[in-house]
Amino acid sequence: MTTPAPQAPPPDGTGAGPAGRPAAADRSAAEVEAVFRLALRDVLVLLAALAVLGVGIGWLVEGVPGVWGALLGVGLALVFSGTTVVSMLRTSRATPQAMAGVVMGAWLVKVVVVVAALAVLSGMDFYSRPVLAAVLALGVVGSAVLDYRAVQRARLPYVSA
Repeated sequence: MTTPAPQAPPPDGTGAGPAGRPAAADRSAAEVEAVFRLALRDVLVLLAALAVLGVGIGWLVEGVPGVWGALLGVGLALVFSGTTVVSMLRTSRATPQAMAGVVMGAWLVKVVVVVAALAVLSGMDFYSRPVLAAVLALGVVGSAVLDYRAVQRARLPYVSA
């Protein structure tokens, strides 16, 4: 009886895809990243359109303070909405615990930044508060709807093979 000759391990030593994951996991991670990229693209398009419309309507309604209110609203909406999608995109190949930690940390930071920005702006009068509030609300609610739509339209399995 002869024993079979030992076979050389794959170059990474695991027999799996890159980073020690099976090829199916890499495919699934790529599909998840595609969903996050779609959500990020949609949010950026929404905020660009909102900036153009907000500045135009702000100018018509309030003049220069309306323009500043629209720009500040879009900036705050970008901070509030964009950080979640970007943090999920950056950690899509990490463990669920790492992703949750990064997303929660980003959430805390963005809430502090938005509250601090609003606190600083509350004492100033160069912008229109109603325009800022309207643009910020439309940006945040609109981005939440677009994030939901991106996830809903994704064809991701609940369980990977």
